[in-house]
Amino acid sequence: MNAHAPSAATLVGTLSLGGDGPTVVVKDCIDIAGTVTGCGSAAFADAAPATEHAEIVDALLNAGCKITGKANMHELAFGMTGVNVFTGTPINPMWPDRIPGGSSSGSAVAVAAGLCDFAVGTDTGGSIRQPATCCGIFGIKPTFGRISRKGLTPKDSSLDCPGILARDMDMLTKGMAAIDPTFKAEAMIHAPKLGRIKSEGVDPEIGDPLVYALMDAYPDMPYEFLPSLEAAFDAGMVVMSYEMAQEFGPMLDAGASFGPDIAARLSNARKVTEAQYAKAQDIRHRFTAEVDALLDTYDALITPSLPTFPPTLDAAKDPQNVLSLTRYQRPFNLSGHPALTLPARSNSGLPIGLQIIGPRGEDAKLCAIASWISSCISLFQPKDRTQ
Repeated sequence: MNAHAPSAATLVGTLSLGGDGPTVVVKDCIDIAGTVTGCGSAAFADAAPATEHAEIVDALLNAGCKITGKANMHELAFGMTGVNVFTGTPINPMWPDRIPGGSSSGSAVAVAAGLCDFAVGTDTGGSIRQPATCCGIFGIKPTFGRISRKGLTPKDSSLDCPGILARDMDMLTKGMAAIDPTFKAEAMIHAPKLGRIKSEGVDPEIGDPLVYALMDAYPDMPYEFLPSLEAAFDAGMVVMSYEMAQEFGPMLDAGASFGPDIAARLSNARKVTEAQYAKAQDIRHRFTAEVDALLDTYDALITPSLPTFPPTLDAAKDPQNVLSLTRYQRPFNLSGHPALTLPARSNSGLPIGLQIIGPRGEDAKLCAIASWISSCISLFQPKDRTQ
């Protein structure tokens, strides 16, 4: 399988900013001084350029990285397909008939196509991990609050995290060190203790290769149960919708030029009540405690990254084919735990992935565990991602 050339829609602008270190593209909801933070939306096309860098951009430049472009995205970072009627849809390099994933679509495609060494995306409900899996690369959502959100849109979110996408774990770890000077790479000196989260509704063509690969290395790996996992997925949707409505609802009322899908989502989001939001916060606390309790026993927890294959662009026109994609990712935005996805391929050659969840604040250990798995278990060993 040969990689398709990246489309013009992958980047919304090119740059040459910074040192001679790793090349980076940055999602277009992150401020870069002198450029418009477009958020993939006609509503922001005529906005004034940012007057200063987001703190994460300053960190990249201080680390000697070279920023080469701003990456396209699903409008307002409020969608999972990456389809964008205003800025165009980035083409998934390896599976061009399938969605690139959202909302960090351009970031994932730029990495998968080899346009940069790593990319910065943002993840509110799977928006780094899901496109990473769709495009066959690595992606990490750090611990919530670890990386500064100053200079990001949306400005206020209790879920959203900037993070890194890369073609291998070495570069992903370098990317984490670049955006967070406190991040110190670690190495595993023995096999990590992993707990497998019982996952319902996984396509056997996805679940079976993951289970068999893990059984070779961990024949006695136990299954564990998170009682509030499904409730946490639903609660994450409630929290995201409520917070997005608070930020962008006034623009919708003022007639902002949002795409039809985003306008409809914002209209529905405005129906979320304060009582529903408060109930979702109760679920957040309960689910976070459940995850913390398991991580007192295990070094990390694992789930499939996606329960089904990424849908084709045509199938993704039906929201029912998209809604469940992040059922194992979104809950860990609610809890704030760092989560990382490793790419793999099914027996038929389609993209699948393994999600690894670590204790809050132990992002470097999570990366070390991911590096161990990707080097020791053949299914996750790096393949040539451009062939």
